[in-house]
Amino acid sequence: MAFRKTLFLSVIAVCGFALFFLLRNWQENFANLNNLVQGQNFVSANISNQLAQISFADPSALNSKPITLIFAGDIMLSRAVGQKIQKTKDSNFPFLKIAETIRSADFAFANLENPISDRGANQGSIYSFRADPETAIGLESAGFDAVSVANNHIWDWGSKALLDTINILNELDIIPLGAGENFESANAPRFFTIHNTRLAFLAFTTLYPKSLEAGTNSIGISDPDPENIRHQIAIAKTKADLVIVSLHWGEEYQAHSNQTQQKLAREIIDAGANLVIGHHPHVIQEVEEYHGGYIFYSLGNFVFDQNFSEATRRGALAQIKIKNRRIISAESIPVHINDQFQPEIHALLTK
Repeated sequence: MAFRKTLFLSVIAVCGFALFFLLRNWQENFANLNNLVQGQNFVSANISNQLAQISFADPSALNSKPITLIFAGDIMLSRAVGQKIQKTKDSNFPFLKIAETIRSADFAFANLENPISDRGANQGSIYSFRADPETAIGLESAGFDAVSVANNHIWDWGSKALLDTINILNELDIIPLGAGENFESANAPRFFTIHNTRLAFLAFTTLYPKSLEAGTNSIGISDPDPENIRHQIAIAKTKADLVIVSLHWGEEYQAHSNQTQQKLAREIIDAGANLVIGHHPHVIQEVEEYHGGYIFYSLGNFVFDQNFSEATRRGALAQIKIKNRRIISAESIPVHINDQFQPEIHALLTK
């Protein structure tokens, strides 16, 4: 009997010690688990706070450095300019004095005043331009991102040369604006995103008959009818922060815009465009600030062989700075074309 009592007490003691150790380990594990949960909550809270800061950050903080756009006037790589390129065997030759300035911009644009092709038929103009395909390399090296081909010389060698021009530019990642294989590609806005700002570009010329405009399934230039321009601007505004319209228009060798130019430009700004870039007169015309937008009526020549007057040897670069998705400055930089048909920053006129 005594033996059984002793055995019973021993079993109870062993069970008691076992229960004690189990309870102690459970408390330690619970404490560790609680600390882990609290740690995860702390990390989660920190991540949530960081995400909240990112989600509600001021979008303008992402664009602390201004964006710089540069617009040049007429570039013609045929005739005497083409002969210089051929003689020097250097497609970069016309831009050697100015390429650094062009490449310094976040985006560079010009009007290309000739088709680039070795095909087509001369359409019979008194001045018919066509540049060798190799000359397009100079545009790329100089830093141009887009060019308008909506002008009165792009049809000089017909539809085959126009098609070649579009294809060659696209192959070099230079966007051709204002002409295309059909109405949609010729007229629709093209979009470019620079940092956190989205830009829309349109290009038109008022100097061609309607028969040369692109059709539903036919190559041609864009439709300059004001109603179409307003429609394309409305489309552009739904997808872009700023809308820029290029216009080949006006009267040659006139130092001031005419009433037709002024009326159309102001209608374009009123329709929602922020900037109008003009060319064709071969001389510089005035700059106008209108209803919060800017109108450069003509930038004059940029690369051209019209050295017969000082006015046609002078051009301008429009330098536009953008910050927080709005234009903060619009400046005209004087350019002078030297005896080799190369544009240079005109130091005397910038002082």
